[in-house]
Amino acid sequence: MAAQPLISVDFEVFGIVQGVFFRKYTQDQGIKLGVRGWCMNTYHGTVMGQVEGPREMVMLMKNWLQKTGSPSSRIDKVEFKNEKEIQEYTFKHFSVKH
Repeated sequence: MAAQPLISVDFEVFGIVQGVFFRKYTQDQGIKLGVRGWCMNTYHGTVMGQVEGPREMVMLMKNWLQKTGSPSSRIDKVEFKNEKEIQEYTFKHFSVKH
C-alpha cells in the first residue's frame, strides 16, 4: 500500500480564540495527530496557521479546528485556503509562533 499523499492547508480561526490557550491546544492536537505546521495570534483577534501531513490526519485537524478548539474558546468560523498536495514536509514539528 502506497503512503498517503501529504497535503498542506492554511487556516484562520475566527471567534474567541485569543487568551483562551487556543494556540497551545492547537499545538497539542497537531502533535497528537502527527501533523506538522504552526499557529499564531493575529493582530485582528484570530488564530492563523498552516497544517501539513497525510490527508486523513489533516482532515481530522481541520475538523478539530472547526468544532473543538480549546475548552474556553468560541469558534465562529474557520477559513481554509491554499489546500494542496506537497511532495515533502516543510516543517519539522508543530510549533507556536509569537
